[in-house]
Amino acid sequence: MTNLIAATAVFLLIHFVVSGTRMRDTLAARLGDGAYLGLFSLASVVVLIWLGFAFTGARGADGEALWGMTRGTQMAQLVLQLVAVLFILPGLTTANPTSVQQEGALERPDVIKGMLRITRHPFLWGVAIWAAGHLLVNGEPASLILFGAMLVLAVFGTASIDAKRRRALGATWDSFAAQTSNIPFAAIAAGRQKLSLGEIGWWRIALAVAVWAVLTWAHPYLFGVRALP
Repeated sequence: MTNLIAATAVFLLIHFVVSGTRMRDTLAARLGDGAYLGLFSLASVVVLIWLGFAFTGARGADGEALWGMTRGTQMAQLVLQLVAVLFILPGLTTANPTSVQQEGALERPDVIKGMLRITRHPFLWGVAIWAAGHLLVNGEPASLILFGAMLVLAVFGTASIDAKRRRALGATWDSFAAQTSNIPFAAIAAGRQKLSLGEIGWWRIALAVAVWAVLTWAHPYLFGVRALP
């Protein structure tokens, strides 16, 4: 469990302290954007692999589960994972100025469409929903540490990215942020945007459902745990 705690702490540290503060600006200025992104990406992958192995080693080793999975929570988890993939996949395949090296998308007059009408951080909110769903059915200490950390990173990561973009882009970012929302569907509820499934792309929606179905079926083969009842 100590190894998992250490890996989780380092993973959060490099994202919140290194990438999420003005330290990122200082390092990028000294190293160059390309070198900084390359080193940060490498560090993230290495620590993520460490986190995965640490979780596998810690799961079931220390402490009793605080709660278990019921049929009801299992069904809720399936729905949450579908919603998560519907945020993650379209979010990854849609031009978005909050994504790495996509700030130039703000120059497009039609940049706010599809998933960006729902939230300017679709990928991170998808990760948050994914993590919350796994917490719902996994109450053992190792899962609480791993999925809890991912939930915290995703939710607070949205605010961190907003702050970085505001520092870098100023009024251009403020205009974009005023027309969109961080919280999913908040801009639509406030009347600043409208929901348009067609703009998201029916192929993205269909692909997301297909990916969810495959991952659900293959879950016991990939992760050793059944996702289906």
